[in-house]
Amino acid sequence: MAAPRAASPRRRPRLLLPLLLPLLLPAPSDGLGHSAELAFAVEPSDDVAVPGQPVMLGCRVEGTPPVRISWRKNGVELPESTHSTLLANGSLMIHHFRLDPGGSLSDEGDYECVAQNRFGLVVSRKARIQAATMSDFHVHPQAAVGEEGGVARFQCQIHGLPKPLITWEKNRVPIDTDNERYTLLPKGVLQITGLRAEDSGVFYCVASNIASVRVSHGARLTVSGSGSGAYKEPTILVGPENLTLTVHQTAVLECVATGNPRPIVSWSRLDGRPIGVEGIQVLGTGNLIISDVTVQHSGVYVCAANRPGTRVRRTAQGRLVVQAPAEFVQHPQSISRPAGTTAMFTCQAQGEPPPHVTWLKNGQVLGPGGHVRLKNNNSTLTISGIGPEDEAIYQCVAENSAGSSQASARLTVLWAEGLPGPPLNVRAVSVSSTEVRVSWNEPLVNTKEIIGYVLHIRKAADPPELEYQEAVSKSTFQHLVSDLEPSTAYSFYIKAYTPRGASSASTPTLASTLGEAPAPPPLSVRVLGSSSLQLLWEPWPRLAQHEGGFKLFYRPASKASFTGPILLPGTVSSYNLSRLDPTAVYEVKLLAYNQHGDGNATVRFVSLRGASERTGIVIGIHIGVTCIIFCVLFLLFGQRGRVLLCKDVENQLSPPQGPRSQRDPGILALNGAGRAERGRLGRDEKRVDVKELEQLFPLAGAAGQADPRPNPRPTDPAAPGLCEETQFSMLPLQGFGLLEEMTSEAKAPCAGSAAVPLPQDAGPGLPSDGQVAWPSMAPVAQPALSGQ
Repeated sequence: MAAPRAASPRRRPRLLLPLLLPLLLPAPSDGLGHSAELAFAVEPSDDVAVPGQPVMLGCRVEGTPPVRISWRKNGVELPESTHSTLLANGSLMIHHFRLDPGGSLSDEGDYECVAQNRFGLVVSRKARIQAATMSDFHVHPQAAVGEEGGVARFQCQIHGLPKPLITWEKNRVPIDTDNERYTLLPKGVLQITGLRAEDSGVFYCVASNIASVRVSHGARLTVSGSGSGAYKEPTILVGPENLTLTVHQTAVLECVATGNPRPIVSWSRLDGRPIGVEGIQVLGTGNLIISDVTVQHSGVYVCAANRPGTRVRRTAQGRLVVQAPAEFVQHPQSISRPAGTTAMFTCQAQGEPPPHVTWLKNGQVLGPGGHVRLKNNNSTLTISGIGPEDEAIYQCVAENSAGSSQASARLTVLWAEGLPGPPLNVRAVSVSSTEVRVSWNEPLVNTKEIIGYVLHIRKAADPPELEYQEAVSKSTFQHLVSDLEPSTAYSFYIKAYTPRGASSASTPTLASTLGEAPAPPPLSVRVLGSSSLQLLWEPWPRLAQHEGGFKLFYRPASKASFTGPILLPGTVSSYNLSRLDPTAVYEVKLLAYNQHGDGNATVRFVSLRGASERTGIVIGIHIGVTCIIFCVLFLLFGQRGRVLLCKDVENQLSPPQGPRSQRDPGILALNGAGRAERGRLGRDEKRVDVKELEQLFPLAGAAGQADPRPNPRPTDPAAPGLCEETQFSMLPLQGFGLLEEMTSEAKAPCAGSAAVPLPQDAGPGLPSDGQVAWPSMAPVAQPALSGQ
């Protein structure tokens, strides 16, 4: 398959001929609702059976007679036998329930009632039948010791079907349930508050159901004398457990707290919502009971034990999850549709957790495929091009962990007499990379009333819902389908339409469009540096399926030949070029290719000169900033060093007293102190040690090391050639002295005390008389290098 071409609008279904529109409109519903012509009035429900005892599974059906009823167990139809009887109303009676774990004779399993009449077949919800059982105790009550006025708690755990009823005995006598100090919780907990001496004894847990009765081990309660009455922090002995229940059950959230004084127990929801009052009660001293729970009761519940009159409290929390069986918000509706049109059923169910929806056709699971489509999490069933074989009863089955539910609807296919047969000899021939010509012959029978044909088109790899149609005149037996994709397989079939309906579909035919070279790929270029580029484009993975990829060429624009091709796979989306000439303009060319050849290339021109100039500007800015920082630090260190003090702090610094060419390289002059003043300072003041200066001013030290001899006077003839050395002088810039290095190109006399002459093209910002205008600055210490 070739690489994708430039994006074009997606093809949408085209309008058919006006005369065909009424045939495609939905027919009105028959108003039967979700009852169809066959529906359940009573469905079987889950039950627990006692081995050897009879079991009744209820089922009652309403529908057009005659109605045949049968039963399935674990998906397999139950045969007639003496072990069970099908009653006249449709219910199933099992005379003696059998329990054969792991065997084939056990009556445990999932049962379904199946009803069938001339309109179709429906299946009831699944009813699970289990044998009554009783296990041994998993947890026996434990002995306990408590103080008078305190709290004692016993617990036992046992599993059984149905859920065992738990009662308690003291010294083998049932306890008095009217005693307000005794609280029995359904989950097998006994709480005794306000302990007294007469509460001492041996307690037993008794579990019973229809299968058996079990008695736990005894647990002795010993009640000691009264406590000391000392203060005790509030403590929660047992907090609420996490519970998962089904709607309409009862939630018991336990909370046992102790302390002195006796703490006050309160409840709240972690999310801040009110708990409410309907169906809510507090059992004992702090247990929360919620009767007939709903999904809205789900949440985290917090038990708090508060010390009276203070804010001292302890908390514990537990999560309550309430599940709801699946129930229907919208039932599927029975419909009638003309043959060849589309039928749609919608079924909306809710529950907690959200239910899974499946569809049945006459009791058999219906999956997507062919002309059947499921959408919106299976809530919408669509059947296109319906025919007589699609007439059936369709069921929507919603199921989750809390239960299941089903609803049914019937599809009636209206098949008019005298409709034409399907078009014959459908052929499809590729004309180009984007066009296919489809031709056919008219049907064999009932062709006089044909008003047109409809051609159904889709990619062979696409699902049926992406199909679109094009209408064709009744006198035309061929049609050119355009705007197709290159190297792509398409499926075509045709229907003939009359005022009474559509014919059945012709036999589908396949054809593939011709291939073509790929389109030019979009290309962008990014400059990475003065000698490197990055090329970017969109990957085309489909190129790899057709022996294709990308070819890359590049060259300096001044040269005639390209470098390349560089072959790249279709999955690549970038490539870097390096070691390029920074001064050149480059031409870059990228094209895609496949088995049909090379496509047109995308060309880009890019210059690297701007990148090098920008790099130079950045480097120059960095150097300038560095110099300014260095000069500021130089002045600050020069002042802090106090190497050489000026005696007259009120006088301004005088300008340099001689030409730059005659200045002594062994002396670093700040702001141009006069030679006479320097001489006086050198005689009257203490000279600075050279090593100290080298530590404070490495540059000055380096300059001092250029000539280790004592500084000769400027007029001393014994100092030849000094003006040929590298000279240093200070020129002001916005109030700061900048260290300037320059090399004299010609010898100049080293005598004289004239101001520093400036060249004629000194530049803007300088005095017109050619003299340096030195800024007025406070005197600063001026380090000097001595030759001594």
